[in-house]
Amino acid sequence: MQRFKQQLIGLSVLIGLVAGLIGGNHTIQAAGTTQSNNIGFSVAAKIPKNQLNQKNSFFDLKMHSGQTQTLKTVIYNVTNRDIKVQTAIHTAYTNGNGVIEYVQPTQSFDSSLKFKMADLTKLSGSKTVVVPANGSKVVTAQVKIPKTTFNGVILGGWYFKRVNEKATSTVKKSMNITNEYSYVIGLKYTLGKVPAPTLQLTKVIAGMQNYHKGIFPVLRNPRAVIISNLNIKTKVTARNSGKTVVTNTKQHAQLAPNSTYKYPLLLGKTNLQAGKYHLHMVVKNSQHRWVFDRNFTINQAAAKKYNAASVDTSGINIIWFIVLGALGMLILVLLLLWLVLWLKRRRQQSQDQN
Repeated sequence: MQRFKQQLIGLSVLIGLVAGLIGGNHTIQAAGTTQSNNIGFSVAAKIPKNQLNQKNSFFDLKMHSGQTQTLKTVIYNVTNRDIKVQTAIHTAYTNGNGVIEYVQPTQSFDSSLKFKMADLTKLSGSKTVVVPANGSKVVTAQVKIPKTTFNGVILGGWYFKRVNEKATSTVKKSMNITNEYSYVIGLKYTLGKVPAPTLQLTKVIAGMQNYHKGIFPVLRNPRAVIISNLNIKTKVTARNSGKTVVTNTKQHAQLAPNSTYKYPLLLGKTNLQAGKYHLHMVVKNSQHRWVFDRNFTINQAAAKKYNAASVDTSGINIIWFIVLGALGMLILVLLLLWLVLWLKRRRQQSQDQN
């Protein structure tokens, strides 16, 4: 829980995502105050009385069946002109890096997820608000908990993104630059008694992550509880020979309530091979320990598909790049040498004529 609190504090008053060039880099920075930063605006939650810990800057609320509540957040504009800010409510999930994701929304959720944060918490008024120059704007969201016997944690985030102004003119042969500035304030609702955590290994498959091929054990948290600070040790061996195919250790993984984690065991330059394999995995934190053993098979079609689509460069391609690069340099040197000799010959012919 302490790990989760540290994470949400870092997310609340502030996650600042500063995107550089189009599709460019994203930087996460921690804001010191709500009134001063280098991206033009900031946000701060108005903490209500049912906050479990008044020291937390995110919404960490004790809720009950049938409860309704209005949440308020202040957007501060520290620039000398009006700005527009888009707002949204996101449901938390576990991303491919083993981190609880509040910023980027997903369309796919685990079947065990009973309540989505985006369904329980609705924005009041327009999703895009104008914040006056050197001023502030209070925005609200309405929470409605249905009548239920649900026990556990519902997790999400209140997202704020500054709207980029359209350019009023164009410059020929120039590259447009788009900056994105955003924050998210954590939303955590606790109802009844939080269940004890459990973890399941649902399957092991071949696949890809960001066009890198690998083997993916799929871990599942089917309960409404945050599982944090996990240490994962994994080993995959060939069942016929006992040869180790890949080993991996990951620390500080986190699983959102009622979510899955497609854990990447990336193979790099090693190709996927069709065959029968065994996975041994130990997952633990300071309070719990799970051990998984699973036989699985990679068929020829899957191996061929992911090897072909992977951006991981094989050794033969690297050799060809080196050869072609060296050949290009050789051609360039020969052309320069020919040019020097040709100029020298022309100069000599000119002197002979004189």
